[in-house]
Amino acid sequence: MKWLENLSNAIEYIESNLDKDISIDAAAQIACCSTYYFQRVFTYVAGISLSEYIRRRRMSQAAFELQKSDKKVLDIALKYGYSSPTAFNRAFQSVHGITPVAAKNMGSVLNAYPPIRFSVKITGGTAMSYRITEKAAMRIVGIRIPLVADMEENQKVVPEFWKKALENNYLPKIIELTNQEPGGILGVTVYENPQEIFYYIAASTTEAIPQNMFEYEIPASTWVIFENDGRFKEDVQNVFKRFYTEWLPFSGYEYAGLPDLEVYPVMPGKPLNGHSEVWIGIKKEKKED
Repeated sequence: MKWLENLSNAIEYIESNLDKDISIDAAAQIACCSTYYFQRVFTYVAGISLSEYIRRRRMSQAAFELQKSDKKVLDIALKYGYSSPTAFNRAFQSVHGITPVAAKNMGSVLNAYPPIRFSVKITGGTAMSYRITEKAAMRIVGIRIPLVADMEENQKVVPEFWKKALENNYLPKIIELTNQEPGGILGVTVYENPQEIFYYIAASTTEAIPQNMFEYEIPASTWVIFENDGRFKEDVQNVFKRFYTEWLPFSGYEYAGLPDLEVYPVMPGKPLNGHSEVWIGIKKEKKED
């Protein structure tokens, strides 16, 4: 459960620097992972993006100060990293629904967002069906778009990418390429470095690369595979959340840091339905001395 401790330490760093410059790179280093991976895990586990969490926490603290002190709104805005009163006003209203000036009035209704505390989730009811498999290196071919480290932005970009792929008739072409496991259409996030982050809609294949498509080879690995029935976006995100908070801490495995696969097992001529799989690369947990 070392990763959970590292994540908590990163949050402590953020909490102690709400009124200072917060380096997401430094927080990720404390969490012992890349900036992209840190933001991604945080979003899955916390249910909101890291940038939104920081905004909510800063605006919660700003609201307390507005009500208990005689400080000017501009001084509080500057304290929490907003050099522009307009930007501070916009951020404050997005959290509290009223302006900073109105918040000074006695009886104003405000929203307080407490610090997040990460812990292992203990549940007693819902089973997680999974299987573990070994797989040789796999080659994927498909279309791709660049991503950024900001998960909030990526959550807007990826659904639009799927929409355009469908409108431009790419999905049938990708399905036809499939000749290896896992079959069907794959959604794959590939992180190479901060400047090279891509999301692929692809197939596992040995076929030649069609025009305007790209290839990527995923190393051999051990995979834990979760089956999923229901709405794609909501349920896939829920699988990742449960993987980190319920499955991983007790499994004896660590996250391998490989591209995660969303697998939509469709056949040519058949529409996408509500069944999917999530493949997550894992490795045996290192025993502490």
